[in-house]
Amino acid sequence: MKKLMLILVAAVLTACNGELFTQVDAEAAAAPIVPMRLVAGTQQCYLTDYLPTWEGADSLTVADATLTLTPTKADWSEFEVECGDAPLVTTITAWRAGQACSIVALAGERNPNARLFTAGRMMRMVAVEASVRPTEIVAMWQNCRLPEPCIVRDEESFEVFIPRDAANLERSYLRVFAASQEGLFNDVLVPLENGRVVTSANHLTRHDHEGQILYSLMIDRFYDGKAENNKPLNRPDVLPQADYQGGDLKGITRKIEEGFFDDLGISTIWISPITQNPEDAWGLNQEPYTRFSGYHGYWPIYTTVVDHRFGTEEELHEMLATAHDHDMNVVLDYVANHLHINSPVLQEHPDWVTPLVLPDGRKNIGLWDEQRLTTWFDEHIPTLDHERPEVVEPMTDSAVYWMQHFDFDGFRHDACKHIPLNYWRALTKKMRQAVPEKNLWQIGETYGSPELIGSYVRSGMINAQFDFNVYHTALDVLTRGHSVKALAQVVDQSIAAYGAHHTMGNITGNHDKGRLISLAGGTLDPDEDHKLAGWTRKIEVGNPVGYKKLALINALNMTIPGVPCIYQGDEYGEPGGNDPDNRRMMRFEDYNEAEQLQLDVTRKLIDLRRSQMALLYGDQMTIYLSEKVWAYLRVYMGEWVVVVLNTGDEAASIECVLPNGIDATQSLKANFGCQFDLSADGTLSIEVPANEFEILTRN
Repeated sequence: MKKLMLILVAAVLTACNGELFTQVDAEAAAAPIVPMRLVAGTQQCYLTDYLPTWEGADSLTVADATLTLTPTKADWSEFEVECGDAPLVTTITAWRAGQACSIVALAGERNPNARLFTAGRMMRMVAVEASVRPTEIVAMWQNCRLPEPCIVRDEESFEVFIPRDAANLERSYLRVFAASQEGLFNDVLVPLENGRVVTSANHLTRHDHEGQILYSLMIDRFYDGKAENNKPLNRPDVLPQADYQGGDLKGITRKIEEGFFDDLGISTIWISPITQNPEDAWGLNQEPYTRFSGYHGYWPIYTTVVDHRFGTEEELHEMLATAHDHDMNVVLDYVANHLHINSPVLQEHPDWVTPLVLPDGRKNIGLWDEQRLTTWFDEHIPTLDHERPEVVEPMTDSAVYWMQHFDFDGFRHDACKHIPLNYWRALTKKMRQAVPEKNLWQIGETYGSPELIGSYVRSGMINAQFDFNVYHTALDVLTRGHSVKALAQVVDQSIAAYGAHHTMGNITGNHDKGRLISLAGGTLDPDEDHKLAGWTRKIEVGNPVGYKKLALINALNMTIPGVPCIYQGDEYGEPGGNDPDNRRMMRFEDYNEAEQLQLDVTRKLIDLRRSQMALLYGDQMTIYLSEKVWAYLRVYMGEWVVVVLNTGDEAASIECVLPNGIDATQSLKANFGCQFDLSADGTLSIEVPANEFEILTRN
């Protein structure tokens, strides 16, 4: 038997030694292509959504006869796919000048009982366990589909062999997709380093997007590093909360140098917009009466000029270089939806905006869903008409300017869902052509259904969006007493919609939300006007349980798929209402005892996230779920982590059984002090106090 196995392995290795990478377009092979998600019937597709730098293709071929491809343009830049209603995983291959690139195509619903997880590795083989037997398996190295001999099946489990070509790339990826008649499985993602499976987080870099910890800061409210550029309006009709308070680029640089971000464990800083905003006050709040300065950066006058109140171009270069010296990325918040009414561009082209008045006489302001692609945020910031090429061209050029002239690592895009898809296709294509050497990451802001959010997440558009559906559901669980079952369900929905290894942003809050800690502590009512509350009374934490619930959402974000994002101050528990009360000046010292404890817990959670491969690339499955307690497992290369969230007001003792294929002999430790027991048959018992959590990791 041993001799037979060696012969089999030798045969498979021979089959997988082909030079697959030489057959693939170099640009297209730079990063794995986001899968094509198909629905029953006929749908229109754009080649640049998957291959953004390809103008067209010589032909497209498909590996499954149940799919029909029809070009709607002769060069295949646009084509139709006709798909049945059966679950399907296959590949569509684009050909150009003899080179090929394959796109994974998925159809059908996710089967919640169909799970894949990596069980281990040996030589150039990755072992994969399946909860039920898959009927179709597609294994990809980069954007090459591995030949069938590279997949060796054994009942539910199978092995995938890594092609020898992988040794030529410092970082590449093995991906596995599967389906059965009952639906799709979760996908598997395995990072490789020169062809070897990455098993230690120490081998990851800031360019491994799945390993990011994102920190969101508002420049003016972060730290004042240079008093000379402080220019508040100091007008009687502008309250201090709505005026400039002095934060600047020098302040960010100072805090990087002092080790603030290093100590916290941050790998990516998201800074608010830096473009020149108006010198005067705009907008109006009636109660209390105040106008607003442009301290937040979201009212651009010039789209390629650094606002002098934040610093100079030289200081921006210095900040970026300092961040990179500390092994951190910096992503820029960019506004493409609108310009300030006094922008010279709008003065020259007043017709470049969408109509302010609708045919029925209503003003088109704040109609976020009814007039999604045309509505204005306010009368002084008209929405640009991005359906027009003469608008898209200069606006995408302005965005690319920041990537070409400054060493940014990507964008956070404001108001993403209010901008049509053609803008995102044009922008990403230009960036790929202008700075092909940069591994840029783009994340957008969209409120809506997974279908709407996911429509922007393409290789030819943006990498990710903030998952507000997870955040809002978590908020309901933590502040309204909803069942944690709803949270488990929406996390599963996100995995099904965006993939099991997406980089969607999981937030603690943001600059447009009342502070979670104040909602959880009871000083903010979930149903009141949080802006008005912040203006009219002092918002504090309230009940100390707010700290525990803030820690719970941090624990959730640090242990589910996606990129955890901390809004400034949430690491220690800054209270507040909504804008501008949630934009108080950042504090770096003189924390009270509860805030210091919160900061320590946040640091520990970040350290666990960044050190455990199972929390970065592990495949997730629920192992216990009740009204108030959710326990889930994440598994990577046979090593696993258990997370237990108790969202109830009473201590919980639970018992669950680990799935088949999980090594129950793995020695565990409780990182947050809970009592537990793991028996040899895989039965796990654990006690978790009220509104607390536990993360069990390898001892």
